[in-house]
Amino acid sequence: MTPEVQQQIADLINTNKVMIFMKGNRLMPQCGFSNNVVQILNRLAVPYETFDVLADQDIRQGIKEYSNWPTIPQVYINGEFVGGSDILIELYQKGELQQMVEVALAS
Repeated sequence: MTPEVQQQIADLINTNKVMIFMKGNRLMPQCGFSNNVVQILNRLAVPYETFDVLADQDIRQGIKEYSNWPTIPQVYINGEFVGGSDILIELYQKGELQQMVEVALAS
């Protein structure tokens, strides 16, 4: 990953309290896992940003290196990597995701 790609990823993560690197966008997810993440965050009714990794191969590969996580989507809350679809579903079902997002938005 080039330093420019690393900086672009860091900027996206650090300027958005809730950031999703996904296939597609919030209006048109391009895979079921990305759709799961969007649906969960929509249910929580919280602001979030998305980045379509299908539109940028450098970011698509770079985010996997940046987080040391091999799959997409990837969710960051308050600058911290949280995980992908399965982890978000689990956190949502336990009620922990709502708490994490509320803390992030309050900071």
